[in-house]
Amino acid sequence: MTAPLNHPLPLLELDVLRTFVAIAETGSFTAAANAVFRTPSAVSMQIKKLEETLRCQVFTRDARSVTLTPDGEVLIGYARRMLAINRDAVSKFIVPDVAGVVRLGSPDDYGERVLPSVLKRFAQSHPNVAVDVIIDQSGKLRRRFAERELDLTLINIHKNVPPDAEVLFSEPIVWGGARGGSAHLRKPLPVSVWEEGCAWRADAIEALGREGVEYRIAYMSAHTAGQRAAILADLAVAPMPKSFIGDDIVPLGPDCGLPALSNYNLAMMVAPDASGPARAVAEHIRATMEQFRENLRQAA
Repeated sequence: MTAPLNHPLPLLELDVLRTFVAIAETGSFTAAANAVFRTPSAVSMQIKKLEETLRCQVFTRDARSVTLTPDGEVLIGYARRMLAINRDAVSKFIVPDVAGVVRLGSPDDYGERVLPSVLKRFAQSHPNVAVDVIIDQSGKLRRRFAERELDLTLINIHKNVPPDAEVLFSEPIVWGGARGGSAHLRKPLPVSVWEEGCAWRADAIEALGREGVEYRIAYMSAHTAGQRAAILADLAVAPMPKSFIGDDIVPLGPDCGLPALSNYNLAMMVAPDASGPARAVAEHIRATMEQFRENLRQAA
């Protein structure tokens, strides 16, 4: 028979778990520090405290990357659920009666994939709040936000995350091509991108230049549906998030003569003086992105 514990088990701090999740998702202590609004040294201290509490190592660190250990992989599921439960519980008490209008910006890709879930969930809990959604390119959304035309906005960022932006999600950018297609074999390489300021374009053009790959802009579209159409018609290859790959669009890499691409960040900017309704929308976006990340993890 197992003897009863003579002392209570330690409690995990939600603030520390939030930092732990941020590091796991960004793969960087520095990027996570920006996401949780702490210094890198403070983040390191939090993880040290977490590992001492659990008596195990949760990250493997080297000069280039930070990855979860097997124990860390177990903890990440608990951490996400605990944060989600905390957010749901708190929202029942501090935002049940808010009302007003919220001006929300989003790039096309996540406006299509994430916002329907956010808006449906938010409308159920906050029926008196109207959300005015503006879909635009990330650079233009940042200008609208700076000019106070938006209360909060989602943006795609390749590098240099602004200090007032909260990283919600990071993932690799890959080259997408038609299954069985030949666009990647043509010279110069036909590429589908959008205008200057697009995070995916910046990474792709930089990588092509670095590797000396001759290319031409063969197709331009501000919408992911247009990008997918160009790929499926085998008119071009296009840089896109790894999670966009599937069905008849396949990832193309160095074995196809294409340079490796880096990661991008989906971030959220919330006005410092945001209203109660705007802050409530921000919380719903965070919760939806947590579920989105979990779905991708399970599907991997």
